[in-house]
Amino acid sequence: MFPAGDHSAGRAASYIAIGDSFTEGMNDAVPGGGFRGWADRLAVIMAGEYPHLRYANLAIRGKLLRQIVDEQVPAALELLAFSEGPGLVSLAGGGNDILRPGSDPDVLAEIFDSAVVRLRESGCQVMMFTGFDPKAFPVMRLLRGKIAAYNMHLRAIADDRDCRLVDLWSMRYLHRPGAWSSDRLHLGPDAHQKVALRAAEVLGIPVSGDWRDVSAVAPEPVSGLTRAAWLTARREDYQWAREYFVPWVNRRLHGTSSGDDVSAKRPVLQALEAGSGRL
Repeated sequence: MFPAGDHSAGRAASYIAIGDSFTEGMNDAVPGGGFRGWADRLAVIMAGEYPHLRYANLAIRGKLLRQIVDEQVPAALELLAFSEGPGLVSLAGGGNDILRPGSDPDVLAEIFDSAVVRLRESGCQVMMFTGFDPKAFPVMRLLRGKIAAYNMHLRAIADDRDCRLVDLWSMRYLHRPGAWSSDRLHLGPDAHQKVALRAAEVLGIPVSGDWRDVSAVAPEPVSGLTRAAWLTARREDYQWAREYFVPWVNRRLHGTSSGDDVSAKRPVLQALEAGSGRL
């Protein structure tokens, strides 16, 4: 992942995660409040390979891609400017934009690419993520074409800018409803761990778990549901809309975000607790 010999020489590698709720870690709750998430889990895995790793997580829920680029990218560059060892920045964003009517994947790709260029010019490695395949949920499935178009742009950017790319669209584990929390927008704890394992593999870091294993989550729904199963699914859709979708629409109408008044959970580069494997 980093230049050969850096971690063996004792230099402190740096990992900075930027993005929205996906990278913040919702809904992978930890005792006492807050969220863990795939990025925190990845940092622990990375620390096994780079014992002096320092990690920051600037991601904040609800952020649009332009906000991530304008607010978090400069903050990440500033942190990297004062780091001693090789740097990695993970960048994931655009999902909140795609949820909004009228969003254009072409425009989002231009914004994303501008951020990648700035990061790569600093000399750091960049890790990107495709969007999820939303086919597990009928309502979210309506966005499938827009997400697929955005993903094609992201793949081209990763290729053009020599970035690492984590393909979430192809992860079969994430195609199953059981991988997701009740809001259908955020991963559950096990899915966050799967993404961390997948990201570690992309970075060339050995892992003991298998992100391809789908045995622990219920199978994908099949077509040809019975009437009773169909009615159950529609009741679940109604409950989801009332608890999650309607509040989301209300926030859009009032110009507010779930990330308002939320600060980054790990705004500076810090080492993991020595010998504990914890953040």
